[in-house]
Amino acid sequence: MGMPAAGFWTRDSVLALPEDGNRYELVDGKLLVSPSPRGAHQAGVAELFRLVDPYVRAHRMGRVCFSPADLDFRSGQLLQPDLSLSPSTAHHDRVTKRQYYQRAGVPVYWIIDLDLRSVEVWSPGDRAPVTTKHRLLWQSDIGIPPLVIDLPRYFRAVWAE
Repeated sequence: MGMPAAGFWTRDSVLALPEDGNRYELVDGKLLVSPSPRGAHQAGVAELFRLVDPYVRAHRMGRVCFSPADLDFRSGQLLQPDLSLSPSTAHHDRVTKRQYYQRAGVPVYWIIDLDLRSVEVWSPGDRAPVTTKHRLLWQSDIGIPPLVIDLPRYFRAVWAE
C-alpha cells in the first residue's frame, strides 16, 4: 500500500496496512513506523506490568494491558503507548507522541530509558521532564496511597540474565 494522497494518513489507512512486524501509529496525520521491539524492551514492559498491575487491581482502578493495543482518544489518532525507548523511536516518544499526550491531557507520561536507567516524567504543560533514576511515584487519586517503584531494583530485574 502506498502513501495516501497529499501525505495525510487517516486511522482507516493505517489500519489497512499489512501485518509486517512493524508498529504503526498515527499522530496528527503523520504515520509513525517502529520496528518490532528488542528483547530488553519486552523485559522492561513485562517487569513494569508486574509492578503496576497488582496496584491497579488492588485499588480497582481499571485494567493494565500489553501492547500492541491502540489507544483511542476518539480523535482519529492511533497511538500505542511505549514503556521504553529504542534509538529508532526516541524522537517519536520524546517529541511527537509526548506533545500529543500533553495536548490530550494525559496526566502523566513516562519515558523509560532502559539504557540510561532513568525515567522522564511528563505532565500537561511541562516544558521539561522531571528525570529520576531512584524512585518513581504514581498516584491517580489522593485517597489512594501512591505506587512507589524502586528504579534501581526495576532496572536490575529488566537486565537480569
